[in-house]
Amino acid sequence: MENKYVTIKRFIDGLPSGLDFELRSAPLTPATPQGSEDVIVKNLFVSIDPYQINRMKEYSSSQETVEVARRLLPGQRIDAFGVGRVVASGNAEFKRDELVAGMLGWEEYTVVRPGVMLTKIDSNLDFPLSYHLGILGPSGLTAYAGFYDVCKPKKGEKVLVSAACGSVGHLVGQFAKLSGCYVVGCAGSKKKVELLKEKLGFDDAFNYKEETDVKSALKRYFPDGIDIYFDNVGAEMQEAAVANMNAFGRVAVCGAISRYTDAGKRAAPDMIDVIYKRITIRGFLAYDHLSIYDDFISATSDHIRHGRMQSLEDISQGLESVPSAFAGLFRGDNVGKKLVQLAHI
Repeated sequence: MENKYVTIKRFIDGLPSGLDFELRSAPLTPATPQGSEDVIVKNLFVSIDPYQINRMKEYSSSQETVEVARRLLPGQRIDAFGVGRVVASGNAEFKRDELVAGMLGWEEYTVVRPGVMLTKIDSNLDFPLSYHLGILGPSGLTAYAGFYDVCKPKKGEKVLVSAACGSVGHLVGQFAKLSGCYVVGCAGSKKKVELLKEKLGFDDAFNYKEETDVKSALKRYFPDGIDIYFDNVGAEMQEAAVANMNAFGRVAVCGAISRYTDAGKRAAPDMIDVIYKRITIRGFLAYDHLSIYDDFISATSDHIRHGRMQSLEDISQGLESVPSAFAGLFRGDNVGKKLVQLAHI
């Protein structure tokens, strides 16, 4: 049968658009050869994540670091996190029709080779499948690990979250509130600001696009200083946060989306502040914190069941919508976790 997939036409340096992508197809045998340990998965949901843009560039220093960040070539299938259903398996651990999550792709079917991340979805977790890419998936683990393992919050501390309506940010803010912190989020529209305060329980929020001086804006929202900054954007917001931080403040650097499409937007925090306030600025990846995965799933599942946390999802339909969904991330179109549903169970 034919397997449709999304690929880039050319390397992308700058803002992506739907014209940078194309839909291709290739033959796929819907069975695994004898002796093979491959697993063929019909993809149901795929994750749309900003980090992929750095893989699509002709060169980014991130491409030389970890396997999931390696460079993509024009015409190549794009691997991405997803959830799906097993349609054929040569691996004794996976049986036909089981639901799985792992490194799949922006395609209808993925042949998962031995050693590639793939796990069964726990049937005892009675949540929507999409949650396993968002609040109970990589986005959730990133939020949980970054906040608890990297920032190490204390009750009563003051927390700033950038891109607070994004896939990770909206979860960080909720974890912070559950930990007894004062939380302010910044986002890019009035609608998102209202959502943060009215639906997710942030203490306050603001639209950074309406602020001419971000440093002064943060001084208004944090007259007593910032203890924790969860950074998803980099650039001037990071500079302003460091300028307003208290002694022994912590910055968890999760993303730098402002720079992904504009190399000129580099953060330049005042190193005098960093030294004399003894501020910790630390980059991290969720995979560095797999040792707390079980704690994350247990705690977050309990929060969801008892109505203490909510998952924001922004779901597009059909493989052909992947390019526009991806490009929309860099315009701030998404509210919460961006996903594309490719098929139904």
